[in-house]
Amino acid sequence: MNELPPSADPMPRPESVPATPAAAPVEPLARTGKGIQRLLTLALLALALLLAVQWWSTNKELKSLRNTLAQRLQSGEVLNSETRMLAKTAQDTSKELQAKVNVLENKQAESQNQQIALEQLYQELSRSRDDWALSEIEQVLSTASQQLQLAGNVPGALIALQNADRLLSRSDKPQFITLRRAIARDQEKLKSLPIVDTTGMALRLDSVIGQIDNLPLLSDEKPVVPATLPKNARIKPAPASGAPAAAASGEWMTTVRNKWDSWSSEIWLEIKQLVRVREVTTPEALLLSPTQAYYARENLKLRLLSARLALLSRNESAFRNDILAAQDTILKYFDTRAKQTQAAQALLRQVQNNNLSIEMPTLADSLNAVRNYKAAP
Repeated sequence: MNELPPSADPMPRPESVPATPAAAPVEPLARTGKGIQRLLTLALLALALLLAVQWWSTNKELKSLRNTLAQRLQSGEVLNSETRMLAKTAQDTSKELQAKVNVLENKQAESQNQQIALEQLYQELSRSRDDWALSEIEQVLSTASQQLQLAGNVPGALIALQNADRLLSRSDKPQFITLRRAIARDQEKLKSLPIVDTTGMALRLDSVIGQIDNLPLLSDEKPVVPATLPKNARIKPAPASGAPAAAASGEWMTTVRNKWDSWSSEIWLEIKQLVRVREVTTPEALLLSPTQAYYARENLKLRLLSARLALLSRNESAFRNDILAAQDTILKYFDTRAKQTQAAQALLRQVQNNNLSIEMPTLADSLNAVRNYKAAP
């Protein structure tokens, strides 16, 4: 509220009341005070109006600010909720992605482990394959060496060396070059050996064995038919086509003479077959019974079969002994004048003339090379 200006008391104090002559200037002062009061009142009203306008404007601005702030707060809340939703979605997506990444990492780790395991398995298989190949080569070479020393099987040893070289040629490892060189040296050694026709000799022995049942014995009753005619046998001459008719009587005499010579020759041949004189070193060979003759043939077969086994096993001493024993048996119990016996003896001599005493080389170079390679770390 506007304060009023101080004014004089209506009832002046007695001591301050001036004298009557001095009361004239009081009215202008009163008027001046009233004017000032009016001005102050107007100023106060104007100030109040300004304040009211200012308050109304401020209030309006405050309302506007409140509305704007409320809208912004509301939009902020919406944005905040949307942001929370997006953050939650992003978090869920991040969790899913992290789970997928973990799964991928696990799969990658498993894949790496599997790859490492496969590489190790491949190396083991590769090493095992080489070991198997080397073991197979060692076994083949060892068997071929034994056959070479025991039976002199040179073709079999060459085949074994060629198979071993072919197995090593399938691998590209340069370490196998040393093995192949050793195998090549052994092959050259075997190829330089003289050739022994073991198969041909065995076939000849089989041929003799097959002929034993048909060879005539000294004790056989069946006489041997000579291959030539007797010396006194005469051949009837052929009559000449241009003979004259006057020689008819002489031809008749010649015919009679030829017939007589033929009859006499046949009679003499029969007489000679009745009595035979033969020189035999073993008289007991003439007294063989059928059972003993059977056993003599079988013993000869066994001798030849033993010689055949000795031939295949490269046992020269046993081979020579069996061949000599077979020849002695033929000379002792069989008729050496027969063509079959002579053919059998010729085959035995051909077999006996072959040389079996060939020093066979060993496959030590190849075997030692394979074993040293396997023993190397």
